[in-house]
Amino acid sequence: MNRKWLLATLSAVTLVAACSSAENDWNEATAANTVAAYETYLQKHPDGNHRAEADARITKLNESDAWNQATQANTVQSYQDYLQKKPDGEHAQQARDAIESMQRANDWSRAKLAGTSVALQDFLKQHDKGTEADQARQQLAAMTAYRVKLASAKTELEAEHQRVRLQSRFGSVVHEMTVTPATTGSRYTVVSSPMSQADANSACAKLRHAHSQCEVVPNEARTG
Repeated sequence: MNRKWLLATLSAVTLVAACSSAENDWNEATAANTVAAYETYLQKHPDGNHRAEADARITKLNESDAWNQATQANTVQSYQDYLQKKPDGEHAQQARDAIESMQRANDWSRAKLAGTSVALQDFLKQHDKGTEADQARQQLAAMTAYRVKLASAKTELEAEHQRVRLQSRFGSVVHEMTVTPATTGSRYTVVSSPMSQADANSACAKLRHAHSQCEVVPNEARTG
């Protein structure tokens, strides 16, 4: 009887000691609060009471570390690296937003440097929202607000003949010329492609200097 009691007592003491050791290891892990500390706990106690919590904390720490690396570098590549590691991570949408913002800013800088309507149109095809897109539309509107009217004619054929003659003579001044359809009671006109007011004024001044008629008109205008 004494022997059985002794074995039971020893078993109870061993169990209490094991539980106490597991709790002590858990307390040490939470105090350190590192991936290594939680992994050490799991190695010692793979079936411990805090196994699920340890796994969750490891996941959270890895997530936090990956995001901190991305934000410290703060580059398109660093956010792409984060998304590759954590495609469904806590900060995945923030990473995608940061990438979009940086790419939009870079593309906008290149569009402004190019300073052409084609560059602005290309930018808007890729980025149709945001402050930069609003600025691009404003600049594009200013760059295409006017045309130079070079000639007018009663018939479309006559207007086309004039366009060919003027294009041959003044193509270096006005690169593109078109014939605009006549409306009721008006004439066909030969006009430049859309341009800014400054460019239209400059082109018209050169044409007048060469004794060719011209007129700066709003892009929407139909003149007869």
